[in-house]
Amino acid sequence: MMKRTNGRFSESERDAVYRAIFERRDVRRNFLPTPIPDHILMRVLTAAHHAGSVGFMQPWDFVVVRDRAIKSAVKKLFLKANVEAATRYQGKRAALYRNLKLEGIEEAPINIGVTCSRQRGGPHVLGRSMVRDTDLYSTCCAIQNLWLAARAEGIGVGWVSILDHSALKRILGVPKPVKVLAYLCLGFVSNFATQPDLLTAGWRERIPVERLIHHESWGNTVTERKGKR
Repeated sequence: MMKRTNGRFSESERDAVYRAIFERRDVRRNFLPTPIPDHILMRVLTAAHHAGSVGFMQPWDFVVVRDRAIKSAVKKLFLKANVEAATRYQGKRAALYRNLKLEGIEEAPINIGVTCSRQRGGPHVLGRSMVRDTDLYSTCCAIQNLWLAARAEGIGVGWVSILDHSALKRILGVPKPVKVLAYLCLGFVSNFATQPDLLTAGWRERIPVERLIHHESWGNTVTERKGKR
């Protein structure tokens, strides 16, 4: 007789989920030239497509890019935007910024543009009447699903956020009403870093989760409670 689990995962299944979460990395280096088989890519995209979405509107689309010329054009957009971004920092911070590797556009076998069709589902989407940006939040959930599924497959994912999205839309042929939300680089990697690159580089530290959990009202954290003793 099959043992009833009431929907609970087995211990090994649960551990695998948490492993994918904690070992997920924003990958910008160490991509291998090994192609991602179509059936694996389809599994990853199907996982993304099963993200939660407000009103079940499923506003996402995925533009899969393998063409070198398109990657080269996107890389030029990054280089231009990155020069501009670097001017926002001064001194040691500027030097550190310039030494960071922030993309793997041409190294990764596959790039994916993730879009949000904001009119999908019609003018009245259930659950969206008060917060219009829930379609954007839903698309971010799809991206996180993609990221975790890719990690489980041994595929690295890097989100390239330093891009002019208006210019990117023209390169990818995205219609005007559709919003580009992310540009991702995917590929098998030689290894996954044990820590996020920005943490290792000293750009920022991870904030202790206890400082970010508020009980019943804002400011009532474990840290605040200890301080009042």
